[in-house]
Amino acid sequence: VQLQASGGGLVQAGGSLRLSCAASGSIFSIDAMGWYRQAPEKQRELVALITSGMRTVYADSVKGRVTISRDNAKNTGYLQMSSLKPEDTAVYYCNVVRDGKIYWGQGTQVTVSS
Repeated sequence: VQLQASGGGLVQAGGSLRLSCAASGSIFSIDAMGWYRQAPEKQRELVALITSGMRTVYADSVKGRVTISRDNAKNTGYLQMSSLKPEDTAVYYCNVVRDGKIYWGQGTQVTVSS
């Protein structure tokens, strides 16, 4: 599975962005799809994930501001982010888990100005 993340950019605090993660193959049978982020000099951290059963998990820092979703017909996952804060600035990565293997996409930069 190859993943292509997009949708990052520069936004003012309080603004919104929608990140997309396009998969080269079907995502219908994946175990989970997740979004992670890594800020400078910090470890990569989970932002949100969605399981095969469409159960969602969110980091406490983004709850209420972020929605993860997936469109199996388009083989694409999404991360809708609103009320963005400067501390949301990071490189955002998507991944999928399938048959016990983890596949990562390249990152997309999100920068939130104050």
